[in-house]
Amino acid sequence: MREKILVVEDEEAIRDILTHYLKKEGYEVFEAECGEMALELINDKRMDLVLLDLMLPDIGGYDVCRSISSKHKIPIIMLTAKNDIVDKILGLELGADDYITKPFDIREVLVRIKVALRRMEDLIRIENKDEETIKLPYDIEIFINSREVYKDCNLIKLKPKEFQLLLILAENRKVVFTRNKLLEKVWGFDFEGESRTVDVHIQRIRKKLGIEKGDALIETVFGLGYKML
Repeated sequence: MREKILVVEDEEAIRDILTHYLKKEGYEVFEAECGEMALELINDKRMDLVLLDLMLPDIGGYDVCRSISSKHKIPIIMLTAKNDIVDKILGLELGADDYITKPFDIREVLVRIKVALRRMEDLIRIENKDEETIKLPYDIEIFINSREVYKDCNLIKLKPKEFQLLLILAENRKVVFTRNKLLEKVWGFDFEGESRTVDVHIQRIRKKLGIEKGDALIETVFGLGYKML
């Protein structure tokens, strides 16, 4: 079965180019010229990936991203003319998996799509296995397949990237990961300028688990990155 890709782009010329090359690669392509149309298609069709332009004429791209990621497990790749680090980090924190800055090379777009789809296939494969758990100090337990975390028998609501980050550290306790390595493993890319997003996610994980003080579980290795004790 062909993977379904939704292209959300208000500029017809760019939308046509993306659609042409994606169809040439064998994907089934759907098009939306605004945020409202994109959300309607997402609800009507089972998409496998979304290419999302941030500058849309109606609903803002960030709001579309937030809406999709809150309801569906679909990789989102942002297309943006902005090259501001803050804008990119915001998109990643709202649920996007990757971003591409315009003007782009179509070959890079196709590679990023393949990486995102492969990563999602790996996650689905893991979820279909028998339930596995990891027990951590402070009465924390990670349920790998159901992607749930409990502390003191209470469910801790983690976002997908927060869960992936915690799981990588938990599966490799005592191993020091640089911020760039965590970016590569969780987000699928390695850009030094984006390492702040790792710090933000670590802070959120600590806060949700109630272990913010003293790096009691996730230790900051100054000048390098993080490790789980």
